[in-house]
Amino acid sequence: MTDTSIPRADESLDEEGTEPIEASDDTEAELEAEEAEEGGREKKAPAENDLFRQSEIAADYVEGLLDILDYDGDIDELVSGGRPVVEVVGARLQNLVGQRGATLEALQELARLAVFRQTGSPSRLLLDVGGYRATRRKELAAVARNAVEKVKEYGEPVRLDPMSAFERKCVHDVVNAIAGVESESEGVEPNRRVVVRPVD
Repeated sequence: MTDTSIPRADESLDEEGTEPIEASDDTEAELEAEEAEEGGREKKAPAENDLFRQSEIAADYVEGLLDILDYDGDIDELVSGGRPVVEVVGARLQNLVGQRGATLEALQELARLAVFRQTGSPSRLLLDVGGYRATRRKELAAVARNAVEKVKEYGEPVRLDPMSAFERKCVHDVVNAIAGVESESEGVEPNRRVVVRPVD
């Protein structure tokens, strides 16, 4: 039986919150700084060993799911960019990704909850299946650059389709690296989207 009092594992730690915020607020470094200021006390970043332990816990959880589903896949646990990462590679894994990564996002949330249950701490775990996130990052970079071109050509804001927090962050990262434009997120999940506009 699940304890419904357990907070979501990504609460206040995911790439974005649920309120409209400026793109600069979407960067993980600034989110971490905000978290450290909460309650007037500083939070130290988890040690590399702690992060690797989180990836091991999540990998064990994902391996159990694969066994239940009778899917074959190799599971790698690592730490990358200051966050625990679990990568699953193998054939016939598309069902674990789902349409536009929806199933993958749900599995990531479950894996984060598994880590939370064992450690008592929320996790910023990133789960990837079949290299989906790397491929999607490239696609979103192209979408972001296309939006920037339209903004520069017409001088009007461009609103993109609703995206997950991971997808929005990918777009923000590309837009923020280009002069003369800025981006922000607007709306409420699941219809939260990125708006790219010219800098005043």
